[in-house]
Amino acid sequence: MKKNKTCGPRFKMLLEESNITTTAFADFLQIPQAQNVHNWYTRGVPDYRIEEVARKLSVNSEWLKTGEGPKDAKHLRLLDESGNTFDAQAIRGLYTVIEPTDVELPFYKETVIAPGSYKTHVVEDPGQFIRLPKSHLDSLEINHADAICAHMIGNSMGERIEDGSTLAIDRGLNQIVDGEIYAIEHDGMLRIKYLHRMPGNALRLRSHNKAEYPDEIFNAEQIDKQNIRVLGWVFWWSTLNKRRPSVPFL
Repeated sequence: MKKNKTCGPRFKMLLEESNITTTAFADFLQIPQAQNVHNWYTRGVPDYRIEEVARKLSVNSEWLKTGEGPKDAKHLRLLDESGNTFDAQAIRGLYTVIEPTDVELPFYKETVIAPGSYKTHVVEDPGQFIRLPKSHLDSLEINHADAICAHMIGNSMGERIEDGSTLAIDRGLNQIVDGEIYAIEHDGMLRIKYLHRMPGNALRLRSHNKAEYPDEIFNAEQIDKQNIRVLGWVFWWSTLNKRRPSVPFL
């Protein structure tokens, strides 16, 4: 177990800069005795641990070992099993995710304005969110801060979007492209519809379930009077099957 005693002071400096105790670092390396790590301050990090310790602290292993060459090794990052990226130099006592592969999308819902009121509005539901891969949003050129979620209520969009499905909405795209699905707030009511522009700044709302929900057309005056506003483009939805299929011949 060869040790390089000259690296001890550099190892100590790195832990102190990041406010990491030897006990916490020993736990992170799964070393039962924290005193062993504390001894590295004077005895140096064992050669067989140099590469691992350098990775954990995001520094160049040659610099840690000998003091030569560049200190920083920004290309060294820790990945957990979910693909999240860690950077030891960005932490203060704990190893925290700084480059998550997912984005948290806040939930919005239709709710009454005040207890006992029948008037509703669409607002954020605190503490509720879902996670979607960053790559999904990036591939559609969606600003992460513009993405929100909501639930589909009712069967007006069945069989394409079932009642209870979770929707993802891009608030950055509220300009109407004919035939695309949008979330709208209609006088406080959350609605999901195909939208089509009509002459005279009118608007047509179309349901996928046209048999039960015929088209609705609103002129410019009605749009203003009924407080119809486009929340954003619906770019993703989840649908849970209504029933589990029966397996034959059992």
